[in-house]
Amino acid sequence: MLEKLLNYLENKKILILGFGLEGQSTYRFLRKHFPEKMLYVADANKDLLETKKELIEDIKVEISLGPNYLNGIEDFDLIIKAPGISLKEVDITKFQNKISSGLELFLEFVDVFSIGVTGTKGKSTTSSLIYKMLIDQGKDAYILGNIGEPIFNDIELLKPNSIVVLELSSHALEYVKKSPNIGIILDIFEEHLDHYKSFEKYIEAKYNIGKYQNEEDFLIYNYDNINMKNFKFDYKENDYAISLETIPNTKNKLYLKNDNIYFNNEQIMNINEKTNLKGLHNINNIMFVLGVSFILNLEVNKSIKSIKNFKPLEHRLEYVGNFDNIDYYNDSIATIPEATINGINAIKNINTIIIGGKDRGVNLNNLIEFLKTSEVENIICLPKTGEYIKNGLSGSSKNVIYVESLEEAVKIAKKVTKKNSVCMLSPAAASYGYFKNFEERGNLFKKYVKEN
Repeated sequence: MLEKLLNYLENKKILILGFGLEGQSTYRFLRKHFPEKMLYVADANKDLLETKKELIEDIKVEISLGPNYLNGIEDFDLIIKAPGISLKEVDITKFQNKISSGLELFLEFVDVFSIGVTGTKGKSTTSSLIYKMLIDQGKDAYILGNIGEPIFNDIELLKPNSIVVLELSSHALEYVKKSPNIGIILDIFEEHLDHYKSFEKYIEAKYNIGKYQNEEDFLIYNYDNINMKNFKFDYKENDYAISLETIPNTKNKLYLKNDNIYFNNEQIMNINEKTNLKGLHNINNIMFVLGVSFILNLEVNKSIKSIKNFKPLEHRLEYVGNFDNIDYYNDSIATIPEATINGINAIKNINTIIIGGKDRGVNLNNLIEFLKTSEVENIICLPKTGEYIKNGLSGSSKNVIYVESLEEAVKIAKKVTKKNSVCMLSPAAASYGYFKNFEERGNLFKKYVKEN
């Protein structure tokens, strides 16, 4: 399975750019297969060696750390870049064609069937649901990428009949020149504007999931999303359109009509059937999963059963519990305004929302207007975007409270939220700068809720 990949790597002078989880996985894979090869590592973290014993002990590795870690980068044959490293402010003209990644190397040189899932929101839920559907129907399936293992961790387990589900961020897709067999774009909204030179560049990165497909491959895309409609892309005849609003004028389509999901003209599933996934945004995700089911000729009744039995992932409209006659929901994954709006529409009887986080330049005006007319009475705002939201709600009938910490927000929520109603954390902003990640934010919320 790996012969083509190893042959490609054998005589290359390779730089591992970024030494987080993905960079470490790449290093261990290369060192295992090329024990005598000189390897190179570059990372902005000048203190990296304090915690990376394996690098210190490896006499065949050269390391560049700190502010000048990119010096001499054009001298390498291959740059295996970690997704999180932004080259937005770097002139890459001399080495752009050398940039690759574990994802691109996998897609180019490992002959297994791949399903890539991207989108601003819904990637983890959809990827996990596709994986569960495949496992439930006896497939040799793996889930890699954002939600699963780094690609090089599991690459040696793959067999010719394996199916790999890849949850792919825009960062992972930014420089790839190879696309998966099935590409999925769930939606595109403003996010990560701190990583890209423009919103258009962010959209371009997402569309790399289908840009390099051949005629035998499939792209499943959101027919309704305005940002995708405005982006000029040549869809293939066999691609699948997904719509909650209309019947797409395409050969293959899944659409919602009178509370029923249709594949072309065939009724497949009623959305009022009991599932654990709440809200229209999750109906959207389910339709993409059904698209995969049809492409792979899976048993649709078994696919629907997998959907019905699927349990939501942590931090995604997660029910925390009922405390003092108030239901608490953790939606820490909601890092953009559209996700918060979807959450409020999905969970009924919300009396209090805790909102706000890192300011990445995302437009919040639609969210503010939505909150003004919503049934949410108490809006507890956190730094930094919470300041803007609070000012935007000035003069409205809402009880708007600005606090400095999540712990304080929860304490106030317990006092102001009406009994027999809901309090939800749904920040509409990233966690960085205040928390390690959205998981830490969600876990702290649950901890504070459960404390007396």
